[in-house]
Amino acid sequence: MKVELLSWTPRPEFVTKIASKTCYSEKSPLEMGEGENFPDISTLMDKGHTSVIEHATFTFAIEGISRACSHQLVRHRIASYSQQSQRMAKTEEYVKPPSIKKEKKKEKVFIETIKHSIEAYKKLKELGVPLEDARFVLPNATKTNIVVTMNARSLLNFFRLRCCLRAQWEIRELANRMLKLVRKKMPKVFEKAGAPCRVEGICPEDNHECKWYETFVVKP
Repeated sequence: MKVELLSWTPRPEFVTKIASKTCYSEKSPLEMGEGENFPDISTLMDKGHTSVIEHATFTFAIEGISRACSHQLVRHRIASYSQQSQRMAKTEEYVKPPSIKKEKKKEKVFIETIKHSIEAYKKLKELGVPLEDARFVLPNATKTNIVVTMNARSLLNFFRLRCCLRAQWEIRELANRMLKLVRKKMPKVFEKAGAPCRVEGICPEDNHECKWYETFVVKP
């Protein structure tokens, strides 16, 4: 898996400050400059005034995740996606889950099944079956590439859900990598982003079986 930040709103925290002050100032946003007495972003975040951070957007290039992971990713609706098409691009590489790498017997079954699917895929192509139909035999493990754009508010929700230990391992890894990148661009907005237990001391699921529960959840 590779994750890079392709582009982002220039001076995203400054844009957020202008958006916030425009809501109550007699000045127009064009009259506001760097020396303006802007509201503190951390205070805005603590008070839940997060609509203004929607003006900051981030575009990621994501390479080599599985189709199982991308299907979870695109469920986050307030975002834009451009994904590698299996109708247009031939693909035979796959992602191997850590739980399968740990034991040779499991790995053997997994690899044999994947190879069987790929061989069927190749054979169907040789027989003249179009890619859009041959792809039906490809597994969820098949690698894909995708470009994703989200605004800062959507990213906060994404990180809250997907950085949680209960999230599937691959999308959790993806979310943590994305968080690391955007935190450098908007530190005050994303300083408290991530799994609720680790940043807020709460567990929305109240899952006592989670290994993070005893460590991070604040007891009443």
